[in-house]
Amino acid sequence: MEFTRAEVCIAAASDSWRGAGEVLAHAVGTVPVIGARLARLTHSPDLVLSDGEAFFMSEPPPLGRTAAHGGVIEAWVPFRGVFDVLQSGRRQSMMGASQLDRYGNQNISAIGDWRRPKRQLIGVRGAPGNTVNHRTNYWVARHSPKVFVERVDIVSGVGNDRARAAGGAALRFHDLGVVVTDLAVLDYAPDGALRIRSVHPGVTVEEVRRNTGFAIDGADATETRAPTPEELRLIREVIDPSSARAREVAG
Repeated sequence: MEFTRAEVCIAAASDSWRGAGEVLAHAVGTVPVIGARLARLTHSPDLVLSDGEAFFMSEPPPLGRTAAHGGVIEAWVPFRGVFDVLQSGRRQSMMGASQLDRYGNQNISAIGDWRRPKRQLIGVRGAPGNTVNHRTNYWVARHSPKVFVERVDIVSGVGNDRARAAGGAALRFHDLGVVVTDLAVLDYAPDGALRIRSVHPGVTVEEVRRNTGFAIDGADATETRAPTPEELRLIREVIDPSSARAREVAG
């Protein structure tokens, strides 16, 4: 079957929750949200989904609709309860990143000198807590040297080098997984540096390197798997019939 780049990204995002067990899926962005729901409907039925506000959902409504307009609610979770789940480690994130460096330090706070930034973003938010309490993956919709930088301007999410340097509690539950982008899937080498795990169909390793602001190993890169016919049916007919995915990733 034919498939789009967005659908390849969704399948890769879904795979990031494979084997996670009964944990809360924290997904930021259209592709991660669809990926988490796809994981729940296929290989990870124990995954706990949220409507993004206050409810755990056994059957979320189609993308763009709230719990009040469909789906099956399993439980109510107040905002304060999310922090209990986070601190217990029973959660797995796929966050966004305005900047990522070679060791997975993430910035979503500001661009430029923190004392006088060129651009104010959303602040560090929950990134520090996420990266020292449970597995954290990243989603980057536009793979470019502006995102993948030699050094982030402000550390929001803790990278492998900083966690190892701090040791102790910072390292005990620190677990960076993968970075899914519109070009590739990246993971981390034993030294903690990002490397290319796979390139999406139609993308080359050299293209990924050109769009990365630091040297990155791609010697063992494979091709990202294509979504299966059943995954495509679920994406197109059940989860995202309005094709919101195409607005996040073209092609």
